[in-house]
Amino acid sequence: MLFDVSEIEKKKAKVPHDLFLVNLIGNHILMFVSTLGLATSWAWPLLFVPAISVCILAYTLWRGKKSLSIDPWFVSCHWQICVKRSKTFIIMLCIALVVSALGWYGYSQLGWMKEAVYALIFGLGLFPIMVTVLVLIIMESEGLHSATQGKLPEWIVKRYPNSVAVQIVES
Repeated sequence: MLFDVSEIEKKKAKVPHDLFLVNLIGNHILMFVSTLGLATSWAWPLLFVPAISVCILAYTLWRGKKSLSIDPWFVSCHWQICVKRSKTFIIMLCIALVVSALGWYGYSQLGWMKEAVYALIFGLGLFPIMVTVLVLIIMESEGLHSATQGKLPEWIVKRYPNSVAVQIVES
């Protein structure tokens, strides 16, 4: 749905999408790959990736909640879109943590083979996260484009209705 919003609101609506893309592309892809090269000699830099991600995701959830009371409707709706996607990403990260803990427990307490644990962690933990990151990058890129054009998906308009918003009828 296309709405008549100011350029200032469009710029503000891009912020949550930019922030989420920085987390996905800049942190989870670029920083992870760059610190992975150090992992053979020094593994501590790998901890920066989840630390930065937790900070960005926590800020997104906090700012999305705050946005409902301080931002214009269009901007607030875009924050809520990012909050929903952030929650999806948090669920995937939690699943990966549970699978990793299960693998560690299986290896240390149940005597599982190291190779089986690696297969479990990569197959059920990391691969779904990689697919989720790819899908979320595509969705956030589309969300960023929608914010630039003044568009909102129909589900968010139904969830957060606004009677004074001016909808432009698309031909």
